Amino acid sequence: MSGRSEITHVPKPWGHETIWAKTDVYVGKILHIKAGEALSVQYHNVKDETVYLLSGELIYRVWDGDEPRNVSLTIGQAYRVTAGTVHQMEAVTDCDVLEVSTPHLDDVVRLTDRYGRQGTSAP
Repeated sequence: MSGRSEITHVPKPWGHETIWAKTDVYVGKILHIKAGEALSVQYHNVKDETVYLLSGELIYRVWDGDEPRNVSLTIGQAYRVTAGTVHQMEAVTDCDVLEVSTPHLDDVVRLTDRYGRQGTSAP
């Protein structure tokens, strides 16, 4: 149905996320990552997402096997992560990251997490 979207603010240990679009086929978020903070090293079983760096300086890591590779993302660049790709974001400065994905919000398998949230998200 056309109309205004409900906006949801979700506090996170690394900052917060603002979910500005949520439908049966896609979700749109803005992730605010505080300087020096990082999301978990994670992958998704089904979720497909693309991120776009709106502001700040970000280290975007993608694993090729056991070795992480830093992907250079500057403001205005995007990167797609398909299901099964191990990845992590770490903020050098405060960052705002636009994320659009399939609607599988609970499809997160955390391999390591500096905030003690290892494991799979609850459905």
